[in-house]
This record gives sequence, structure tokens and C-alpha cells, in this order.
Amino acid sequence: MGLSTLLVAMLLTDAVEVSVTRTPYDKGALPAVNVHILERIMGFKLKLTRSDGKQMEVKGGGKPGVTRIIELVQPEGHFGWKGELSINLPDGTSSSMPLEFDTDVYSQMRVIAKKEDVDLAGRKMKFKATRPVAKVELRVLMDTGKPAFDGEIPFNQDPPGTLLEVNWPEASGRVMKVSVRAIDAQGQYDGVEFFPWFIDIPHEEVQFDTGKWDVRDSETGKLDKSYHLIDEAVLKYGSMADIKLYIAGHTDTVAAKDYNRTLSLNRAKSIGQYFRKKGLRIPIFAEGFGEEALKVLTPDETDEQQNRRADYFLSIVPPTVTNASFPPHWQKL
Repeated sequence: MGLSTLLVAMLLTDAVEVSVTRTPYDKGALPAVNVHILERIMGFKLKLTRSDGKQMEVKGGGKPGVTRIIELVQPEGHFGWKGELSINLPDGTSSSMPLEFDTDVYSQMRVIAKKEDVDLAGRKMKFKATRPVAKVELRVLMDTGKPAFDGEIPFNQDPPGTLLEVNWPEASGRVMKVSVRAIDAQGQYDGVEFFPWFIDIPHEEVQFDTGKWDVRDSETGKLDKSYHLIDEAVLKYGSMADIKLYIAGHTDTVAAKDYNRTLSLNRAKSIGQYFRKKGLRIPIFAEGFGEEALKVLTPDETDEQQNRRADYFLSIVPPTVTNASFPPHWQKL
């Protein structure tokens, strides 16, 4: 929690201390007067008037060591409070002191953006925020290991929901990570990160026996070449990010959809297991799309070689599969 606290120590004959939580940032939290009971008292009374005329009165008590937290109900914004805290002491006397302080309530800062809001070609990213933005910390890391931009960008505190944009200069390599953290005038912040980097590994398609998913001995040479390319990429980029291998299996439209999804998943798993046995140590995920993400659109029950394929992606986050008619559920091998 980020907060600002006003502390009044040794208040009221050393029996009570008072602190004020002026600006709570936790969701749903309110400013509060905190009455810390240090010695035995017979009770206390807090009377306050808010700057808009709203009044409150609270009575309480407690044993030494107890802290009574009295929330100050207020709308969003800045308010002043005036009043007094009085206590009754065990000897029958009472004491009081005036209180005067300000409080602030702000909605939480949230940055709203989707991966589609990152425009790599235009070297820019759009986003919205739920608080007026005073500045943005932007970091764009390239796969060369060097940042294209790493710094602060001032903003004009436009109203919440305004479409905002950050840009970065041209740099060598491909964008591996885009990190945006928006900060308001009170110091609240929120951020998002996107990892648009991926490599589509070129390869020869492995041929399987009809209805089978075991890798034939005659096809291992194709996988060995792919493994070499994957291994080279991991050695080059693996120190910069948590790279994973995603294998997407596909079929043509011959046979039933459910059958083809299962078949394509099993074939993708077989390819991943071959790479694992070869020595690949990064996480490997597989999914079967069957005939539901066709490369070449065809009618049902059409034998089309181009649709019987697998895609190998090196990526930091799960890749988007073009034409997929369902959200993939990547299975870790």
C-alpha cells in the first residue's frame, strides 16, 4: 500500500497517539484516523467536520496496545478535516486536542492495452489509463540485447480513458519486449508488458503414416535439421528472455474434426518429444488444431498436402495461430 501518514506523538498525557492515513491506494480503502492506545483510558470521542460540511462523531476505547482505525468516508478527491479528539482518563479527568488535516481518495491506476495495440512497424504503442497520466516509463528491448528506448516520457494528465500513445526510435534487431508503466501526479502507477518477439522455424514437413503419429526413421533427418536451427536460436537469444518452443499440428479436412484434432496433437507431441530426446532443454508446448486452422481453404473431405503440416515457433508467450477457430490450450511436454 502506498500511503501518506501524519503522526502526532505523545498526545494527551502520553495515553494516546494519533496518526492519519491520508492517501490510501489499496482498492476500496479509505483515509482513516488511527487511535493508538498506549495507556489505560476510559474511552475516547472523535468529532470531525469535512470541508464540504459533512460531520461525523465516533466513540470508542480499548486496552493499551490496541489501535482503533476510524475510516473517513469521502468521495474521490481532496478534502480537509477539522475537529478534536477527547479522552476520558481513569482519574475522572478528560483531555482533548484539536485535529486538522487533509485527505485524498483516488481511484486505482490501471493501464488498459492489448497485444494488438503494439504496432511494431510503426514503432508505437497505444493504451488507456484509469487515472490522468503525468508520465510514462517506457522500455523497448531489442533481440540484440540493447534497448531501443529506456526512459521517461511526460504526459499532460489527460482525462481517464483518453487514448494515449508512446513511440520509440528505429533500432537494429527485432523487438523482444515492450514495457509501459504509467504514473499519475500522486505517484500511483500501473504497467503492462508485451513480448512480440517470435521466430517461425523453417523446416521440411515430417510425413507420418496414415492415422499414426510415430516419427518414422526416414523422417528423422528433417527433424535433426530443425533441431539445429532451434538450438542455434536458443543459444543466441536464450540469455535475454525465457524462450519456449510451441509446436502446432494441423491436418487436412479428411476424416472427422475431433479425430483430426487428436491426431494433429499427437503428431505435434511426437515432434516435441523427439527434440527433447535430442537435448532441447527449453519448455516445449504442443497443440493440435486439426482441420480448424487451414493453410489452404478447402471443402470437407479434401486431401490437401499443404494443410498436413506442423508449425514450430520460438516465442516468449503463446503465439497467435492464424485462422484458429478456438483458443488454443497449449500442453506442456
